[in-house]
Amino acid sequence: MNMKRAILNGLDSTKTRLLRLVGDRRGVAALEFAMVAPVLLSLYFVTMEVAQGIEANKKVSRIGSMVADLVTQQQSISRSELEAIMQIGGAILLPYNRSQPDITVTAIKLTDKANPKAIVQWSRRMRNGVFMQGPVKGTETQVPTTLKIRDTFLIEVSASLEYRPVLTWTAENKAAIGLAASFDRIAMDESYFLRPRMTAEIDCSDC
Repeated sequence: MNMKRAILNGLDSTKTRLLRLVGDRRGVAALEFAMVAPVLLSLYFVTMEVAQGIEANKKVSRIGSMVADLVTQQQSISRSELEAIMQIGGAILLPYNRSQPDITVTAIKLTDKANPKAIVQWSRRMRNGVFMQGPVKGTETQVPTTLKIRDTFLIEVSASLEYRPVLTWTAENKAAIGLAASFDRIAMDESYFLRPRMTAEIDCSDC
């Protein structure tokens, strides 16, 4: 009888404790916060990254328009002046600095024919902060059909950027995994064609 009573008392005690545990609401808020916080933080960082990506894309477009506008205001230009303008264009991206823009300035002459061809007159390119030759002089290039007007001159500025999201940005020489492997770099690019403002053509003797 004593053994049976002890077992029954133990079961009653366990039942009482379980009922108290089920009815205890003191830890509910902490548990809910622990479940919801990661979701809210994820939404916050994704929203922040999307906003930064949109802003970076706008700045890439601004680089192209600004560089083209400055170049077409010149009567003639030198290599050093052209490179300085491209450096100013690259500074537009600041404070973003996870990758550097690729900027190419190309002077194009359309031949004086019924079906004009677009021929490169001179060009310069800035890639990862290093200056180099762009499209080779004398080669044929492409321009929009609406701009194919015989015996005219155009300045084309192409700006591109491999945008690196901060959420997937990894240190150099480290392999990206998961989300970083899929969205490690997002290509952004823009091209602008403008005509000279001051002269019919813009010469760059040392480009």
